[in-house]
Amino acid sequence: MTESILDDDLLARIRSRAAVHDRENTFFDDDLRDLAEIGWLRMLTPVERGGLGFGLERVAAEQTRLATAAPATALGINMHLVWTGVAKVLLDRGDASLAWVLDDAARGEVFAFGNSEAGNDLVLFGSTTRAEPRPDGGYAFTGRKIFTSLAPAWTRLGVFGLDDTEPDRPLLVHAFLDRDTAGVTTLDDWDTLAMRASQSRTTVLDGAVAPAERVFRRLPAGPSADPLIFAIFACFEILLSAVYTGLSQRAVVLAVEAAQRRRSLKYDGRPYAHDPDIRWKVAEAGIAHDGIPPQIAALARDVDLLVDHGAAWFPRLVGLKVRATESARFVVDQALRVSGGSAIASSSELGRLYRDVIAGIFHPSDGESAHNTVANALLGPAPD
Repeated sequence: MTESILDDDLLARIRSRAAVHDRENTFFDDDLRDLAEIGWLRMLTPVERGGLGFGLERVAAEQTRLATAAPATALGINMHLVWTGVAKVLLDRGDASLAWVLDDAARGEVFAFGNSEAGNDLVLFGSTTRAEPRPDGGYAFTGRKIFTSLAPAWTRLGVFGLDDTEPDRPLLVHAFLDRDTAGVTTLDDWDTLAMRASQSRTTVLDGAVAPAERVFRRLPAGPSADPLIFAIFACFEILLSAVYTGLSQRAVVLAVEAAQRRRSLKYDGRPYAHDPDIRWKVAEAGIAHDGIPPQIAALARDVDLLVDHGAAWFPRLVGLKVRATESARFVVDQALRVSGGSAIASSSELGRLYRDVIAGIFHPSDGESAHNTVANALLGPAPD
């Protein structure tokens, strides 16, 4: 990989803050400021638009590096990068409908994802939020959005909702809201087991109006072949996988350090790195981790190069997400076994990673949805 824009000194400072944010349940304001200064928010914006001109492959690698220091910071800022990634994926394919997102990102605007809803297992193909059309072409959104990462800092919020004013032709409406839009309330309700610094709070929409120029899609409810859906899935699954792979990478390092640091009475005071059982566990962690980064790079490169996998894109993307998050859970578990009981201390970095990695099972696509996608691709639709 080309040398990272995130140097070792800044990476160390971000790592030093991560435990404090986790302990105090606070947002990563300092990380966000420092990352913005080195161009993190505009990595995917083309150079001619004021950005760094990176592709998805490069950005995924940068996010993996960031996540080795602060997974919650990386997860939170992922949501901004997903939206800028979506805008770039569309622009690369001749669709400039979200080009302004790239321009705004270059000017320092922070984008967040306001799509997740409690109980909505249709994900992007249905919504419990109401989108009410207005005479001027805008929409008023009413509903509750959960897991709104970057809640304390976003300036642009991507949302969607259901317009059912024509019951036989319901539409899913995608738009952006500004921070100061009337009817947008951010709750202070984020006190979780994992990824605490992401501050992914609930957002309540009460007739919040997106003007016509910020309404960028009106799609039939249900599965859609619109390029927007591919762009969201591709950027979300690849960048999410990158974050959990960075967490996994750090866990391997901590396992190695523990094996070399801990001493064994059974082996005459020599390091546990001499114990064949410990060596096996460290090797298992390394083997499990090592297979994921090349998969992320390959799929991200295919997105950058406009490779057309057709319908095979979706099983590949959800498969990557499941493998990356489940592999990370396994790696952290092995690292814990190597590190011993001290790892469960509240001050332990590995203990924090153990909690953070759990969040991976809840992001779309979850295991059930992913397996359904892959089964349909291999076996065809399930019979009624």
